Amino acid sequence: MLASNIANAGTPGYKARDIDFDRELARQAGDSPIRKNDGRHIDNLAGTSGVDVQYRVPLNPSLDGNTVELSVEQMEFSENSLRYMTTLSFLNRRISGLMTAIKGE
Repeated sequence: MLASNIANAGTPGYKARDIDFDRELARQAGDSPIRKNDGRHIDNLAGTSGVDVQYRVPLNPSLDGNTVELSVEQMEFSENSLRYMTTLSFLNRRISGLMTAIKGE
């Protein structure tokens, strides 16, 4: 969604879209027709058809009706990338530690 917002930054009348990730995760963790084999599994992450899309309220509205603020979108995109890379780094270190323990080094 962030990439779509950035791509449409110059489109007149385009409304910047977003989702409330915490609320969507809580919704997905609720009841679902998919069978789980462990109580800690999260249901139905394959589809996003029920995602509650929201629209951002711009800090500085433009005259053409576009609500995309490029600086906000770029900041959100950078923050997501940083969180993703941090998570991957953490997981790689954890797996490396487990492999070291398994090898007995």
